Amino acid sequence: MALNDIKEGEGKSFVGGTHVPHYKSYTDSIAIERMAIPDEVVVHLSQHIGAPCEPLVAVGDTVMLGEKIADADAYITAPLHAPVSGEVTAIEERPNAEGGETMSIVIAAKGEQDAYQPSVERNPDDMSAEELKEAIRDAGLVGMGGAAFPTYVNINTDQPVDTLILNGAECEPFLTCDHRLMLERADELIKGAEILMRCIGAKKTYIAVETNKLDAIGVLDEKLGGRDDMEVVPLAVKYPQGYKSYLIKTITGRDVPRGARSAALGCIVRNVGTTFAAYEAVVYGKPLIERIISVTGPTVPDPGNYVVRVGTKAEHILSECGVDPDELDGAKVIFGGPMTGLAQDNLEVPIVKSTTGVLVLPPEMVREDMVYSDCVRCGLCVQRCPNWLYPNELSILAEHGVYGDLEDWDIWDCIECGVCAYVCPSNRPIVHFIKRAKPIVDEL
Repeated sequence: MALNDIKEGEGKSFVGGTHVPHYKSYTDSIAIERMAIPDEVVVHLSQHIGAPCEPLVAVGDTVMLGEKIADADAYITAPLHAPVSGEVTAIEERPNAEGGETMSIVIAAKGEQDAYQPSVERNPDDMSAEELKEAIRDAGLVGMGGAAFPTYVNINTDQPVDTLILNGAECEPFLTCDHRLMLERADELIKGAEILMRCIGAKKTYIAVETNKLDAIGVLDEKLGGRDDMEVVPLAVKYPQGYKSYLIKTITGRDVPRGARSAALGCIVRNVGTTFAAYEAVVYGKPLIERIISVTGPTVPDPGNYVVRVGTKAEHILSECGVDPDELDGAKVIFGGPMTGLAQDNLEVPIVKSTTGVLVLPPEMVREDMVYSDCVRCGLCVQRCPNWLYPNELSILAEHGVYGDLEDWDIWDCIECGVCAYVCPSNRPIVHFIKRAKPIVDEL
């Protein structure tokens, strides 16, 4: 079927999952704009999977926008850069989105805070694959769809990789930052894909987009102009369509064994935001000091898709969008989307490199209590689990502290997508039980 014949809801898909309301209309037609820079940023030293960074600056130091301020000697890590020019006022633990605290570098913004000015302008065609990878490593890129795995490690593989998949599914409700990026930055996105293809030696790129974004599919298809090495793949609108293993299976037909690395299957999957950041890192030497996020919700006066500096606190973001942080009146603030995001009770928490959005759910969309009942063995969670697990058994064992049996029920294969809790008629907090049990099982 030709792409111009595709209708909303059609497209390739996977077995399992569920359909959830989109709630995209609050921001999907709003162009990307820059948010005002805050007076202070809080840069967590751990914003990625792997070793936390160590500060390269001290309290009282003056730093410039884009200057490297923290790094680590470990292989799996990603350096950090100053999101603003100013003075380092503290290096201390500060609140994080998970409800704990993380060692952080606090910078007071001082002087003119202009947009990043490139120190170089390079032609990727004149760079070797190793030079491209080093530019991506130096820029501190991580997976920006939420996974936060260091991009350099992901693409620095010796295994033969023939396929690059760009994840533009954005299946999480409310979020539209990837949608707008594909519409407004299509040329740069395609050039970023070319850079990643050279890094991994891929011969083909598939750009996977759900068909509730037909305008993005049309723009990308037109930009590609029928080239043989890149193709837009329309995906059915279903959650969690954008998970890596399902994209690989849906697009290539390759089975993904549990625990297998995608590179071992000849595939690398990257979020479209990460791919755009790779373009900026290679061509302009721009570190990952800012990102596009969706600020959204039914009661947000000025919702939109904003370029926001890493380290900006939730209270500043909400205030800039017309929300009075002191008058939320029972609303729930979530970093990310409603299915996998993290609810916040402290608006001093800053966004990090992998934060996709700040969502405000009004009281009528929030469960006032967490009253739930016993599992009724309806099997809906088993039927809908995209990883073919038994979430009912996992939750019952975790609830009652029978941690020794959880590995037998494949607890580590749970991706915490939230489908089970969404469809559960007993309102059981299945994902909460599983997330709470994983650290305990890990210690057994």
